[in-house]
Amino acid sequence: MAGRFGRPRSVLRMRTLAGQVFLLQVAIVVLLVAAAIAALVLQSRTDSEREARHRSVAVAQAFANAPGTAAALTGPDPSAVLQPRAEAARKGSQVDFLVVMNTQGIRYTHPLPDRIGKKFVGDIGPALAGRVTTEKVNGTIGPLVQAVVPVVGHDSKVVGLVSAGITITKVSGVVNDQFPLLFGSAAGVLLLTTGGTALVSRRLRRQTHGLGPEEMTRMYEHHDAVLHAVREGVVIVGDGRLVLANDEARRLLDLPPDVEGRQVAAIGLDPATAVLLESGRVVTDEVHPVGERLLAVNQRSTERAGGPPGSVTTLRDTTELRALTGRADLARGRLKLLYDAGTEIGTTLDVVRTCEELARFGAERFSDLVTVDLAVSVLNGEEPEPNGPAVEMRRTAVGGEVPEGSLYPVGEPMRFAPSTVLGSRLPAGEPVLEADLAGFSGWQRQDPERARQIVAHGIHSMIAVPLRARGVVLGVVLFWRSHTPEAFDEEDRSLAEELVARAAVSIDNARRFTREHTMAVTLQRSLLPRALPDQNAVEAAFRYLPAHAGLGGLGGVGGDWFDIIPLPGTRVALVVGDVVGHGLHAAATMGRLRTAVHNFANLDVPPDELLWHLDELVTRIDQDEGAEGTDSDAKAGVTGATCLYAIYDPVTGDCTMARAGHVQPLVLRPDGGAEFVEVPGGPPLGLGGMPFDTCRLRLPEGSRLVLYTDGLVEHRSRAIDDGMALLGRTLGGRPDQTPEETCEAALDALLPDHPTDDIALLVARTRRLPAGRIADWEVPADPSAVAQVRAAAVRKLIEWGLAEEAFTTELILSELVTNAIRYAAGPIRVRLIHDRSLICEVADHSSTSPHLRHAASTDEGGRGLFLIAQLAERWGTRYTGDGKVIWTEQALPEPVRTPAAPDDAGP
Repeated sequence: MAGRFGRPRSVLRMRTLAGQVFLLQVAIVVLLVAAAIAALVLQSRTDSEREARHRSVAVAQAFANAPGTAAALTGPDPSAVLQPRAEAARKGSQVDFLVVMNTQGIRYTHPLPDRIGKKFVGDIGPALAGRVTTEKVNGTIGPLVQAVVPVVGHDSKVVGLVSAGITITKVSGVVNDQFPLLFGSAAGVLLLTTGGTALVSRRLRRQTHGLGPEEMTRMYEHHDAVLHAVREGVVIVGDGRLVLANDEARRLLDLPPDVEGRQVAAIGLDPATAVLLESGRVVTDEVHPVGERLLAVNQRSTERAGGPPGSVTTLRDTTELRALTGRADLARGRLKLLYDAGTEIGTTLDVVRTCEELARFGAERFSDLVTVDLAVSVLNGEEPEPNGPAVEMRRTAVGGEVPEGSLYPVGEPMRFAPSTVLGSRLPAGEPVLEADLAGFSGWQRQDPERARQIVAHGIHSMIAVPLRARGVVLGVVLFWRSHTPEAFDEEDRSLAEELVARAAVSIDNARRFTREHTMAVTLQRSLLPRALPDQNAVEAAFRYLPAHAGLGGLGGVGGDWFDIIPLPGTRVALVVGDVVGHGLHAAATMGRLRTAVHNFANLDVPPDELLWHLDELVTRIDQDEGAEGTDSDAKAGVTGATCLYAIYDPVTGDCTMARAGHVQPLVLRPDGGAEFVEVPGGPPLGLGGMPFDTCRLRLPEGSRLVLYTDGLVEHRSRAIDDGMALLGRTLGGRPDQTPEETCEAALDALLPDHPTDDIALLVARTRRLPAGRIADWEVPADPSAVAQVRAAAVRKLIEWGLAEEAFTTELILSELVTNAIRYAAGPIRVRLIHDRSLICEVADHSSTSPHLRHAASTDEGGRGLFLIAQLAERWGTRYTGDGKVIWTEQALPEPVRTPAAPDDAGP
């Protein structure tokens, strides 16, 4: 148990006054009970011995005077007559022994027959003289009392003796049976007395607050010293009388020396103060004039927590503190103003918005009007020039109700003339205070006509503070007063400097953010496609929306991208990808991946193989970036990216797709149906070693393929599955929508107010190349068939109106078919496609790719592919599942490059 003032407290050593009284009372009660019990025990022992004497004498006399006892003693065999009688008497009287003996002390009777005839142990002298004697002895059966009584014959002579004995234990047994009741009563008395003592001690402890005598004495001394040392008056009033008044109260109220114990109304106080002290009502910081002093009065009742009736009043002299309080309130108000400015100015990383917040806050909380002028370079996110306001500025924000024709409006360009006070002091970062604008001390030289308008509209004082950050002047803030009658002073100038200094940091941060954001957006726009390429396979539309600035990394710049890449044979590749993260790193990684996809697409590899190459590239990027870090750097983050790559062939309508961790594409059928394509899901790019599978489906003409990134369907308040379901419901059942309308419908339904992730959306409506623009032949492996193919091709070109391309096409087909017959395995197929260009394709079952050679002047062969490369605009090889296709493209004149429309019925 812990005591007050850090002293230990134990049960055996109580330091509180109540505890000591409790222990003392309990000790007295215990001693009294113990003494009573001891007296009862001693008394019981004395009574037991007396009872033993009386019983032994009574039994012995009764047997000695019994009829026949004297006669039996004079008879021939006293033992035979007296032994049965003595045993019966002994048992009836409950004594321990009854012995009859002759005058020589020889026993005639005994409880133990073997002791008959032996001499009695005890003093028989007094009995032989005719007296009754008793004695206390320690026999074999314990401490006992025995009595010896004479037996008198007819001649009054002693003829024998009778002795009766009883142990003290047998007599005290009756008393011992009463001991439980005795001790129980004693315990009850002890408990009752202890309980009463505890109640008394508890009340005493409550009244003394658990303090010991020394502590109470010391506390009283301390309280008395504190009471009279504090600079606050204390007055205690009870029953209308002044019970206590400390020295400070006597001084403040001018009380006489013998004031304690007198009625409050009779001690000479002013009536208002006397009524307040007598009333006892609760008062908090109530100011009362007492003489020439102003006293702050606090009054509380003393009856709380069981205290005595009355009231305690404290008095504090506030006369000298009033001026200090006013200055403290002013300082407190300015500190709150600066604190509020830190929370209300600079809430966004936008330069203009920050200036508007500064102007609005200053006009509402500090001055009547505020104007903010920034250097043009700062508004553009560039580094400010070192000469500050001497450069061209632009009014960026205005706060307050500006009288018409007085201050420059927002957007007005300006320069501060070096001849004015502002123009000379602001470049050096010095504030300017004009307490009286009507005095025209030189500030009006900037614009005399407007200066007169300012004064005419009641604007009477001004503070100009330069916006400084990192030692460079970003602009200037002008504070004006018109409705407030007080002019600005030096303290206002100091406050304005602190306010502008805090705002300057926010404006500079916003400027730097604007610069970095502009750089990132410029980089991103240079990496994303600016327009879709010319092709006839699909009609496409796209949307790209960055994340909301401030929520999606560096101004929302991210790593989502899309692409449409024309492939040989009128095919087209549709690509959508997503690099995890935001900022310059994500944008740069996106550019590298997009370039890699273009390069891999030029190899004309299938989607699964392209994703495999892309996965290898991302793995190498991670390895390179990890190798560049030092030991002290944090572990380089792994590049996370997803991609979906699809190839659509307008000749057959087939679409082959593969994906690496990307969301499933959506197909909108011409009949209005909407379904997500179950493209086998490969791992995200960069994991390495995992295969990718392809999905092939045939799309009817007019189908819309919707490719998107997860930013469209996933949001912090919407799961990705719910977003995909909403996308399907939104776009389904609208077969007449164009790709542009499809993009708008998707964004209207799913775009959140503040996107936290990039959104890339690509919608492609499929077209089919008319059968009349395709011609194919199967060529037997016979050199004579080359001429037949050339002739059939010329006829088809004439039919298409491409007679001018016949000669070149004949040369190309002759070389390609001849090489296929000579070096490849059959069957051999030739296909001509009339699209934006003329496409010649020769397919065989050989996987050997031809190589372009530069033949020497003496070589007989090796010039075929060289001629093809010169005659065709492009040529290349595409591998198929059962061989390869060698293709060429010939540019067509503009009038005959008619794109195939969906409703084109053929030639």
